[in-house]
Amino acid sequence: MVEANPQDVKEWLDQGLAILIDVREHHELAQFSIHGAIHNPMSTFDFDAIPGQTDKKLVFVCAHGIRSRQVGQYLLQENMVSAAYNLTGGIAAWSQEGLPGKS
Repeated sequence: MVEANPQDVKEWLDQGLAILIDVREHHELAQFSIHGAIHNPMSTFDFDAIPGQTDKKLVFVCAHGIRSRQVGQYLLQENMVSAAYNLTGGIAAWSQEGLPGKS
């Protein structure tokens, strides 16, 4: 699992180099969300919704980077993905950096 800071992830998203997967629960989305993120809550995680063969970085995000790290590590452990990135500090770090989102 590779940790990625918010600025790098924003750059990757802007360049079309990454897919952002938000593992927060439905009620958390109302607080803040990142445009274009795929919502796949950890409690009902749909493993089939994870892109298989892609040249894009799969970046997982949650509120503070803990649940997203768990999901990414599990997917790596089970050989469901070959690489996974965790948005360090999660949505909290993203919004603290002043990066765009919906609140």
